[in-house]
Amino acid sequence: MNIIQSGTNKISSEDLWAMVCQSRKEFNESTPRLNDFHSRVADELEGEDYETFVVQNTNKTESTYYWLTNEQCMLVGMRESKSVRRKVIDKIKALDNGFTPVIPQTLSEALQLAADQAKQLELAAPKVAFVENLVERDNLMTATQVGQKHKLSAVKINRFLDELGGVYNKSVKRGRAFTQAFIDKGYGELKQTEMGYSQALFTAKGEVWINEQLISEGVV
Repeated sequence: MNIIQSGTNKISSEDLWAMVCQSRKEFNESTPRLNDFHSRVADELEGEDYETFVVQNTNKTESTYYWLTNEQCMLVGMRESKSVRRKVIDKIKALDNGFTPVIPQTLSEALQLAADQAKQLELAAPKVAFVENLVERDNLMTATQVGQKHKLSAVKINRFLDELGGVYNKSVKRGRAFTQAFIDKGYGELKQTEMGYSQALFTAKGEVWINEQLISEGVV
């Protein structure tokens, strides 16, 4: 998602959430789930004038997101701890400086501008790097292999996918089998083992999808 709304100086609530999560991690604080963060935004801005838009999730549910002004972002950021609050406000101010051309007049200003731009890129780096590492991969993966990159066990990955819904066929009582819709999207395949059992394996596309869900739900 774009950080800045085209033609305006508004920031999406998802990107504000990413700023908060990044800042919390720097101070070893727990990160909020995206849905919980959106509830906090709605509560803080009750009575305010703001734009909303609906995003269709891959599990056929819908989520409401917000376009927020810098002032509204700062109001939401004020709910954080003192250290995190300062970090978030600094990030918002850095974005604000990017809305109009900034020409450094001194070496210190040039270094500060470079640091601010690096911070913006840092927010998107984990997701970009994850996807780039998968470009050349064609192998199928088990839930254990998918979870290893996030230091999550197969049990935790499967529990997370069960909660999302639409991944595993609930009518299958023994073992796990993907829903036909999940297979049709290219996220997984059912293969037969040497013992004659069916095994649910994720494609590289499916691994990217799981990574996106883990990020959007604040699990990683």
